[in-house]
Amino acid sequence: MNPVMEWLIDLQLEQGYLIRPLIVGTLISLVCSVVGCFIILRRMSFLADAIAHSMLAGVIGGYLIMKLVFSQETHLLGMLGGAILAGIATVAMIGFVTRVSRIKQDTAIGIMYTGIFALGALAVSIKSIGGFVHIDITHYIIGNVLAVSNEELWLLAVVSTIVLCSVILFFRPLQITSFDPVMAASIGIPVLAVDYLLTACTSLVVVSGVRVAGVILVVALIITPAASAYLLTDRLNRMLGISASIGILGYWLGFFLTIQIGSSPGPTIVVTMTMIFLLILLIAPRYGILADWIRRTNAVPQEVMEDVLGAILRAPGKNVPINEIVNTVASPNMRVRRAIRMLARKNLLKYDSDRVLLTERGHQEATRLVRAHRLWETYLIQTGEASERIHEKAHQLEHISDQKTVDYLDDKLGHPVRDPHGSEIPVDSVQASGTHHFRASMLRLGNRAEIQRLLPGGVGLGLSAGTEITALPRSDDGLTWNFQNIQGEMFAINHEQADAIIVRLISAN
Repeated sequence: MNPVMEWLIDLQLEQGYLIRPLIVGTLISLVCSVVGCFIILRRMSFLADAIAHSMLAGVIGGYLIMKLVFSQETHLLGMLGGAILAGIATVAMIGFVTRVSRIKQDTAIGIMYTGIFALGALAVSIKSIGGFVHIDITHYIIGNVLAVSNEELWLLAVVSTIVLCSVILFFRPLQITSFDPVMAASIGIPVLAVDYLLTACTSLVVVSGVRVAGVILVVALIITPAASAYLLTDRLNRMLGISASIGILGYWLGFFLTIQIGSSPGPTIVVTMTMIFLLILLIAPRYGILADWIRRTNAVPQEVMEDVLGAILRAPGKNVPINEIVNTVASPNMRVRRAIRMLARKNLLKYDSDRVLLTERGHQEATRLVRAHRLWETYLIQTGEASERIHEKAHQLEHISDQKTVDYLDDKLGHPVRDPHGSEIPVDSVQASGTHHFRASMLRLGNRAEIQRLLPGGVGLGLSAGTEITALPRSDDGLTWNFQNIQGEMFAINHEQADAIIVRLISAN
């Protein structure tokens, strides 16, 4: 015989009273965990708690209507309907307060659910009404899974079927509205109707489960397994399966722990769920605390990697000793070596046991950084910054400057050739490639280029497309650009005119 069947038979014979609580718990855990995934994604966890508490007023209202108006001895369906209406009313009132006032949603939830919960408690406390209400309020708080009636079991089974079928049938609208309600509305999905569908499903789950599991356990089953699954995956379909598995596992472990230590089932199961969540929070492979600590430990700041590239480019020779880089870069030895390994994985450099060599991509990136640093030094010295401080400030600015910022700075400075220390400022990588068009103002001494087109500011200089020009030394402190055409004729133009001539580099000599 199948070992599982043998275990179930032995369980029925020896501890038959446990079968019904386990079935009920499995159903509650399954449906709560599935609904909880959408609650977590929509950041409605507090709202689920609000529905769970506010349904007390609906339960009492439904109970009174069924007893006083219809004289029914069985009040379960009436209480279910009243609780659903209370949940929807709570959500509607929260939305109303949020829309018509400056009160935020979290504040509105705190006001509405406590008010509606207190309304139910008030109704029970009034002598003229309380005498008709025979409900054990304590069971609605901590639950009583060991005393589940057949009626409650069948009701839970029906509710679970309805909710799970609704999730399956409307999975796509629920998924889209959970991640991007604006896009959902733009493609014709009725976002408000889907929101009310989820609210109705949540209310059904809460109301059907709260009588046997209690408010605390139902809220825990909705939130905790889904939150645990959220730490383990980025896919909603996987999140649903993982959440359901964690919910059922947590319920079973907590329930059997209850039997062993003789505690109340509800609180024990909640504690077990919480411990599972904390364990997952610690060891989750991507979003766990340990994984985050390992990432931060092994991470290399972008600034360090850029400093390594710059140090290699500035060092004499192509093959640079690693020890020289370690001594140059102001960062711990191990971090610099990790930066070298990471740059090698990005194909920015090559290294062996003791030397590193920049790849073509690495040389371009290092040149970009050195160019940015020296341009910032030039800018800072022009603004009156003390010369002993410009290196440190430029070192900070080079790491936060994108290519457009550096190009803008270069243009505003008049495309300087050397920095304040006399070091040559590297040319732009676009210019150096020889395959792109750029402004003639960026040509360096000896560069030979072909004019591609003239902008309005370059018309009237006697130049035309196809003319070859060679850059000569600048004059007037770099404010005048001097060029020579292929016929040997020389001409001088200002910065604005040089910007209006678009060229392609032929030779850098």
